[in-house]
Amino acid sequence: QGQLKLSAVSTTKYFVPLIIGPFCQKYPGVELSLRFTNHERILQYLTDNQDDLYILSQLPSTIDVAYHQILENPLVAIAPSDHPLAKETKIPLKRLAEEPFIMREPGSGTRQALEELFHKHQAELKARLELGSNEAIKQAILGGLGVSVLSKHTLTLEKDTGLFAILDVEDLPIQRNWYAIYPVGK
Repeated sequence: QGQLKLSAVSTTKYFVPLIIGPFCQKYPGVELSLRFTNHERILQYLTDNQDDLYILSQLPSTIDVAYHQILENPLVAIAPSDHPLAKETKIPLKRLAEEPFIMREPGSGTRQALEELFHKHQAELKARLELGSNEAIKQAILGGLGVSVLSKHTLTLEKDTGLFAILDVEDLPIQRNWYAIYPVGK
């Protein structure tokens, strides 16, 4: 019993409640506080020691933490199912870079991973639009505003609808993991 304070990056909202639900049922005396935000804010909360546990996909390099890998987090290229690239295979990353891109906001771990991949391959992103949520990005994709790279978990609710295509792009998916972390010694 007691209070458990969690902060998690926004993309984890697609699976963290499914993990936390059984925990709360098993331990009804635990009062849970859960907030979702971007990677940059999580690092600030961690620095300020505001929570008991943090869930993110990129381990901090400047803070000594204990961590446990909890789930894979592949980042995939997503387009509307009727997009011309949806039928192609082994799409070169530079070809994908020619598409208008819908990006997460600065401070997002997904954005950072995508920028690192494009920089590594000397490809330039054409950011048409920056949005602060995965749901807004999915709606913009469906509206024909461009393509994006998001966690595969963001498609959990739409996986059987046929609305989106996961593009077969060379060097994708970006293989990442979700981690539960806390400051060493806590």
